[in-house]
Amino acid sequence: MAPPAQNDTSTQVDHPDAPGTGRVPLFAGAAVVLSLASLALTLVLGGAAFPEVIPGLPDSGEAVRWGYPIAKVVMDGSALMAVGLLLMAVVFLPSERGRLTPQAVGYVHAATWAALAWAVAAVFTLYFQAAEFLAATVGQVSVDEVTAYAGSVDGGIALMFVVLLTTGIALFGRTVVSATGAFWLLVFAGIATTPPALTGHSASAGAHELAVTGLALHIITVCAWVGGLIAVTYHAMRRDAQDPVVAVNRFSRAALWLYIGVAISGVASALARLYSLESLFLTEYGLIMVVKAAIFAVLGVFGYMHRTSALKRIEGAPSGAEGETLRRGLFLRLATVEALIMASVVGVSVGLGRTAPPDPPDDEVDQAAAILGFPVPPPMDLHNILTLWRPDLFFIMLVVVAGGLYLGGVMRLRKRGDTWPAVRIIAFVAGLLTIVAVQISGFATYAMVLFSQHMIQHMVISMLTPILLVLGAPATLALRALKPARVRGDRGPREWVNLFLNSRFSQVVTHPGVAAPLFVFSPYILYFTPLFATLMNDHLGHMLMSMHFLITGFLFYWIIIGIDPAPRKVPFLLRILLLFVVMAFHAFFGVTIMMQSAPLAMDFYSQFEVPWSDQVEDQYTGGGIAWALGEVPTLLVTVALLFQWSKDDERTERRRERHAARGDSDDADMDAYNAYLAELARRSGGSAAVQEAPERTAGDTSEDGADGPGDASGPDGGGRTDGPRG
Repeated sequence: MAPPAQNDTSTQVDHPDAPGTGRVPLFAGAAVVLSLASLALTLVLGGAAFPEVIPGLPDSGEAVRWGYPIAKVVMDGSALMAVGLLLMAVVFLPSERGRLTPQAVGYVHAATWAALAWAVAAVFTLYFQAAEFLAATVGQVSVDEVTAYAGSVDGGIALMFVVLLTTGIALFGRTVVSATGAFWLLVFAGIATTPPALTGHSASAGAHELAVTGLALHIITVCAWVGGLIAVTYHAMRRDAQDPVVAVNRFSRAALWLYIGVAISGVASALARLYSLESLFLTEYGLIMVVKAAIFAVLGVFGYMHRTSALKRIEGAPSGAEGETLRRGLFLRLATVEALIMASVVGVSVGLGRTAPPDPPDDEVDQAAAILGFPVPPPMDLHNILTLWRPDLFFIMLVVVAGGLYLGGVMRLRKRGDTWPAVRIIAFVAGLLTIVAVQISGFATYAMVLFSQHMIQHMVISMLTPILLVLGAPATLALRALKPARVRGDRGPREWVNLFLNSRFSQVVTHPGVAAPLFVFSPYILYFTPLFATLMNDHLGHMLMSMHFLITGFLFYWIIIGIDPAPRKVPFLLRILLLFVVMAFHAFFGVTIMMQSAPLAMDFYSQFEVPWSDQVEDQYTGGGIAWALGEVPTLLVTVALLFQWSKDDERTERRRERHAARGDSDDADMDAYNAYLAELARRSGGSAAVQEAPERTAGDTSEDGADGPGDASGPDGGGRTDGPRG
């Protein structure tokens, strides 16, 4: 079906009574009823609806007891709608040379209204949450008390963060007409879904590495899956829908991966909260999880039917009005039932959040376990390092997804007859293995209680891992392996990668004056201020600290030894000078730690006792590690840099020899180009200035072949893709 004309700014999104959308009110009403009915049933079965009230103790009352989960359902439903509508505008509908189509703009505008409802529901949730915290009934909580709660308690801070983000989406989304702007709205909407999840049961679960990341991933994937299905279903109901088959196919491909993400995160969340198999069937919390898992399995069956039967019949339907009616009916019959089941899952999920999880065994409750998520480990030795692993879901997913995408790109290149250097594969895989070694193995366990092991973790993740990942050239591989968007002018993964490499943001963060100071001064700011203890006290803070080390290291080594296209080409002499200056600062950092007379971060380390280690000696050892380990990456980078310099000289010399063999020169090429510009200016009768030919940068696809840093060519019809130009 042809898209509407570009000058037609009308949209059916803001008018639910438009032709073809008459079933929307019925569909929405059924979804609301199912969601609230599932919520009520879960609250009753879980015991949250009628808790035991001890006489004499304050109680928030029935209004708060029921108002809180209802407000939460409205908040979650609005979040689903906002995320789904933005996905429709950015991902499922083709754009036109970076600009949204009129229907996509309409979906963005509808998402702003959903975001506004999200913000209002978050305010009501904040009020009920404060009333429950203060054990006060509706009307007894003042505005000052709610404000104090929102500024001092984790749950209130999280909801205020949601209110600010969603209000910003509602305000700024009205002006967005580009795919890039809508993409950033989608990113912020995804971020806004996670704060409440990080302050509930996950924050107090024993396995922090599974609970926190698992629940955050669960919320994001559910919002994208359920919200995307609702948006696609509404789009299929419209008589004037733009590219409905394209939207359905794109959602179907994404739904499979979202389903896998929901499954993995759900299992991780269950493992973090259930301490035994019996608790899965002998507690209200476990039984509700079983019901939720059963509904999830049913949704998987519907998804399988959708992919194997409905989609094929939709694509094979005849053209014309009769075929269009058949396609809509086939999709809507399956998608409507699936969306209604998902609406019931939302109610069950909110009710599950109001149900108390099983209590941990008595022997697992101690001060260290409450802070770290595990008791203080035994004395460190090789056996404990190899056995006391911490299953950190975030870094497990990072390694698995990054490794899978990289190896998948290599296989696609080789399948079509292209080559990819084995040394790059080895470097990238080795970089991922270093993440496993310091973030998931026993090192991660001891890094939480020993400063010296934390310093090993820091130095590896910031100075060794980025070097190996940079030498793997992931961006160059992506540009060569990914195919151009099927719809002309649209943005697929390849176009988004190229856009990011050419963006103003990339130009700023890869500037030596930005990347080098970030890499150098971040450790000083972190370890010599109270920030270190604050971040270590929370798993999310520790995870963000590790990612900061990884990203700043990647940016610095990208401009030093990067193979991928970069916004600017830094001269080799400047790279060497920059490398040695930065390494000198890192060596001084280690010496400064060794000279400290008082232990660092006592606000964190004093909360638990490690009887088999002396903190002062351990800190001195950590400073020595920071000073000594900097030498290994420096040597590795120096060798790689000298090798790249020699190869660059060889390529330059071969290019000059080719010019000489043809009887021309670089100067002759320049003169010919300038003469061409002068002739154009003479023919136009203007006084256009003769410009010089631009200098090639690291992102150019030169004639030197596939070894060139920015060569993204391939026989798939994509042609060459130039990298960023300075």
